[in-house]
This record gives sequence, structure tokens and C-alpha cells, in this order.
Amino acid sequence: MTIRVLVADDHDLVRTGLAMILDAQPDVEVIAQAADGRKAVALARRLEPDVCLFDIRMPGIDGIEATRQLAGPDVADPMAVVVITTFDLDEYVHGALKAGARGFLLKDAGPALLVQAIHAAANGDALIAPNVTVRLLKTFANPVNSRPAQPIEPLTDREEQVLLAVAKGLTNGEVAAELYISLSTAKTHLASLMRKLDARNRVEIAMWAYETGRVQR
Repeated sequence: MTIRVLVADDHDLVRTGLAMILDAQPDVEVIAQAADGRKAVALARRLEPDVCLFDIRMPGIDGIEATRQLAGPDVADPMAVVVITTFDLDEYVHGALKAGARGFLLKDAGPALLVQAIHAAANGDALIAPNVTVRLLKTFANPVNSRPAQPIEPLTDREEQVLLAVAKGLTNGEVAAELYISLSTAKTHLASLMRKLDARNRVEIAMWAYETGRVQR
């Protein structure tokens, strides 16, 4: 299946470069480009791409607000959004993920990680640049005494193990390998965690692990 992507960045050269990298992939097609946030949101709603790739700093509305409008907590059918930026600022990362982004990359991440993030988002997964993942969770996880939401059902021992593996930033395949379970079993446990924790993606699962003190800062 071809992954249809919308690319939004206010710098023509950067936007064109991102589109060229993605179009070079046999299973990815850039279906539209936008130079500002408002146009990006309008195109996304009209074309319904599989993944939106948004820069953070854009005129009109920025990438975080565009993400919120397309994938925020109040959106009934959220789209898959990957945010990419030049600026390695924690508040950008946190803002993007709280707005509903399924990925966060720096523009120097390289083509391979970019393509990986697009595939992850299209598959309902989340990928954050490795150099910011753990720092993000440690910085923005709420203190334990802030009473994070409790699961609607108790977690099983295996789900607790999967939870900790996800909090370390492991992919589904890495979770399966570490716990000596099949990939399909890992995905089943992850889906159960998302349901019990009312989490939309693995990033929110990881943040919950930090918020509840299961992972030490």
C-alpha cells in the first residue's frame, strides 16, 4: 500500500527536499505541499493523506496548532502527523506531542529516520528522534503526587513489562525480542495498554510510566 503524505514547510528548498526524499521511496507518495499552516490544514482535510509532515515554525498557524486541529484530543478521527523542526527545544517537542503528533524529528535526522517516522505514523505507531526521547519524558512527566489517571483495569504483569520497554523507547520488534514474545503478541499487549490507559499512542503510554513513577527520572 502506498503511503500518501502531505508536506508543509515555509522554506521552499526544505519542503522540496523533504518531498524528494519521500517520493524516492517505492511505497511513499507526496500528494500535496503547503507553505503555511492554514493551507496545510485545509489540504489535509480535503485530501485526507495517510501522514502529514509539518514544520513547527510556519506563518499563519504554526505546526503545533495545525497538528492540534487535525489530531488533537477533541478530534474524532485524528490524522497521523509527524512534526519536523530545526530547533531542538523541549517545549516544541512537548507541545507537538500534546497536540497529537505521532512523531518528532529534527531536520538533521537524516533520510532513513525520516522515512522510518513516516512508516511508523502510517502504521499507527510513534517515533521520536532518539536524542530527545528520554529527555522529553523525564522533563515533562508530571510529578508522582499530581495523581496521574489510573488505568480502567489493572495491568497484568506482562503489560507492566511491555510498559517499561515502551518507556525505554523500544519499537514493537525490540519489545518482542527483549521479552521473548512474538511481534503479534507485543502488539496485542500494546493495544491493551492503550485501551486501559486511554492513550492514543506509545508516547502517551511512556509518559504515563514516568508520571506514575514506574521509571525513575
